[in-house]
Amino acid sequence: MPSMSDDLYERDILDWSERQADLLRRVANGERRNDVDWPHVIEEIADVGSSELNSVRGYLRQAIIHLFKIHLTPDDLARDHWLMELDAFLDDAADRFSPSMRQRIDLDAIFAKDRARVLRRVPGQTLPAACPWTLDDLLAGDTDALLAALPI
Repeated sequence: MPSMSDDLYERDILDWSERQADLLRRVANGERRNDVDWPHVIEEIADVGSSELNSVRGYLRQAIIHLFKIHLTPDDLARDHWLMELDAFLDDAADRFSPSMRQRIDLDAIFAKDRARVLRRVPGQTLPAACPWTLDDLLAGDTDALLAALPI
């Protein structure tokens, strides 16, 4: 039979997380509590890191797609909009990046998937076969340098 906290976990994750955080603060202050929803707390703590990693990967994916769009269609009226979005994706990736993510981000794999996706949509175009950027290049957010790294 599910406990009340299990039900709350399923119904309202925000309320559940705030209540669990309060309970954990009380435990940390020495108060004895038996109503901490340990299985879900453990699951959520483990998921936090994965979620952040996936967010950074997603921002990098979107940034690379935007770099391709800007590169392949330099005269498109949406270019300025794409540049603003590119800046936002790069800023968000840099803001959420943490050092332990470095070995878990396969930039070559992200690049290859994005390249294939874009070339399916705009056949006849050419893009580099290998990623021309490092993770540090992307996290630095210098859009002019990133665009310059793509061959004309």
